[in-house]
Amino acid sequence: MRVVFAGTPEVAVPALDAIADSGHDLVGVVTRPDAPAGRGRRLTPSPVAQRAEELGIPVLKPVHPRDPDFQEALRALEPDCCPVVAYGALLPQSALDIPPRGWVNLHFSVLPSWRGAAPVQHALWAGDEVTGATTFRIVKELDAGPTFGIMTERIRPDDTAGDLLERLAEGGAGLLVATLDGIEDGSLEARPQPAEGVSFAPKITVDDARIDWTRPAVAIDRQVRACTPAPGAWTTYDGERLKLGPLTLTDLPVPAGRLEVGKTRVLVGTGTHAVLLGDVKAHGRKQMPAADWARGLRLESGAMLGEA
Repeated sequence: MRVVFAGTPEVAVPALDAIADSGHDLVGVVTRPDAPAGRGRRLTPSPVAQRAEELGIPVLKPVHPRDPDFQEALRALEPDCCPVVAYGALLPQSALDIPPRGWVNLHFSVLPSWRGAAPVQHALWAGDEVTGATTFRIVKELDAGPTFGIMTERIRPDDTAGDLLERLAEGGAGLLVATLDGIEDGSLEARPQPAEGVSFAPKITVDDARIDWTRPAVAIDRQVRACTPAPGAWTTYDGERLKLGPLTLTDLPVPAGRLEVGKTRVLVGTGTHAVLLGDVKAHGRKQMPAADWARGLRLESGAMLGEA
């Protein structure tokens, strides 16, 4: 089939590469416009745009996919199907109608669970044991289109959102190519999603990522891993924000928010048992092990995290 791939962040690049290496004719790529990045805030192409340019594939960067000029350019490419991974913009019906075999999305959950922008983060935060990826035909309703195929992935006890998403991106790339193959040869037929089991995964905000130390240690551990690497879990010390990397659970009793400072480790209490801090990043400082951070501030046991 003639296909035009749509995607934007790094997580979409494995699927782009898999399609480029497949038997399908990749005739174009759609991605978000260049955006400010880095310390100098220079306009920078998306990871998908950069990879497409390396592959010599034409790239379209509409401000919005409803733009008539974009739709005309897409129509001129004559795609049979448009595979999508994390494109980042809502597609109007006028764009959905262009490829005769539709737009096929790779979504990182087992639908109908965790429809929305942050399925991997919400699966971790909820304590799910298994997640996966689903290919489905895009319709107007959010992530509600009929499905073609799924893969499953067990969630490991120490997974961060970044770790899990990396595995799903690699495995999902193969699923997306297999879906395109099945659509082309007629062996795959889209099936409606079940009406039961629907859950939603809205984008996680910086406010969502703030730690409440009165909550159970297991819940805090899940929250931190779900927010790693973005937006980054955080608390406060002495009125300033302190970003937190993944934690380690312990069975030690320490009051919620209280620090227990040793030479080589820093514990903080929760609503149940203490957790061992990993790497931390104070405002204006580099990321470092918690023990180094505490040593630099000459912290002693009894200091508190999370106070305004």
